[in-house]
Amino acid sequence: MRGRMEPEPDLELLLLEARESIEAAQSYRRELGQRLQGLQAARRQIKESASQTRDVLRQHFNDLKGTLRKLLDERLVSLLQEVDAIEQETIKPLDDCQKLIEHGVSTAEDLVREGEVAILGGVGEKNEKLWNFTKKASHIQLDSLPEVPLLVDVPCLSAQLDDSILTIVKDQIFSHGTVASRPPVQIEELIEKPGGIIVRWCKVDDDFAAQDYRLQFRKSTSNHFEDVYVGSETEFIVLHIDPNVDYQFRVCARGDGRQEWSPWSVPQMGHSTLVPHEWTAGFEGYSLSSRRNIALRNDSQATGVLYSSAPTYFCGQTLTFRVETVGQPDRRDSIGVCVEKQNGYDSLQRDQAVCIGTNGAVFVNGKEMTNQLPAVTSGSTVTFDMEAVTLITAPNSDAGSSKLRVTISSSNREVVFDWLLDQSCVSLYFGCSFFYPGWKVLVF
Repeated sequence: MRGRMEPEPDLELLLLEARESIEAAQSYRRELGQRLQGLQAARRQIKESASQTRDVLRQHFNDLKGTLRKLLDERLVSLLQEVDAIEQETIKPLDDCQKLIEHGVSTAEDLVREGEVAILGGVGEKNEKLWNFTKKASHIQLDSLPEVPLLVDVPCLSAQLDDSILTIVKDQIFSHGTVASRPPVQIEELIEKPGGIIVRWCKVDDDFAAQDYRLQFRKSTSNHFEDVYVGSETEFIVLHIDPNVDYQFRVCARGDGRQEWSPWSVPQMGHSTLVPHEWTAGFEGYSLSSRRNIALRNDSQATGVLYSSAPTYFCGQTLTFRVETVGQPDRRDSIGVCVEKQNGYDSLQRDQAVCIGTNGAVFVNGKEMTNQLPAVTSGSTVTFDMEAVTLITAPNSDAGSSKLRVTISSSNREVVFDWLLDQSCVSLYFGCSFFYPGWKVLVF
């Protein structure tokens, strides 16, 4: 019997399956390549951190050796000086006594020679010499002897050296320093902001009780990290960030009741592509910082709204105002955003703008809302978040209106409302107005 013939496979189906297999193999190869890169990065981190740790340990212990040697040398010099002082102080009376004895010996020898000459002289001269000799001898106290101290009464120097210091130092040295394979804190998130980066970190060691954190950063082209924050918070916004420049961040912690800092976290690279927010320069009523992100209401009598230099606020972002210092409040004070700059107004409490007053009142297109936020005080942070809800286009026209969902937050409270605009807006200006000096506002 003839066997059953297998149907010939469809060529297009085979080609499709082959292509799918090739794509799957390529994807698999890419995944393996990424994992290989990850392994290589992990190896580099272990190798580089181990090498750095060895260098730190060698340098630290070399510094300790130098310091200990210096301290021991200083102590030796001090003790030797003490020996010299005791020796000089107690040897002087003995030197004086020796000089007195030597003088007495010399006097006695001279007297003996003079006496022997007088005895051996002639009869006529003998009487006169003997008389002069005995007269001279009677004036010399031959029975007065200087007192020489007993050996038990004079110092006998010695050094008392307690070898127990070696045990104490040994115990301290053997317990000095630790090597950690993982730092107790790590950077969790980097969030770009206009002109800044929010750095968030967290503990990764549950047994480590952190009291303070220390955040440092540097440009990727720099060799030097600098402190930017020390405190108990677990996030901080680093300002003065140049756009499109890479920065490295690292954080460490100090345990509760401890003085030394923990090892540094693994450095994380971050950058901001967002253009920094800046106030408009040259407005008579306000003085600006060098980066123009801080505005201070000065003593000028000029009034009006200080606007941003450009419409740099986009929907979907968070716009933050931080009030650094406060002055006398006024019901016309305002902090907020607007569609466009409009000179001639003394406040943002107008059409095509939303704002908050320093008393906490919220205004939408110039009308005060029923809901109110807490009054603004020194250190208050006010945030604006907006998202587009609808875009309405007029028939037979390119013009249209839009509605934005606005959230204004301050002091853990917020108000949410819809802001109807007579035009579609991709970006918005921000602004502020204060009638009395002393108000200082940072924007980011």
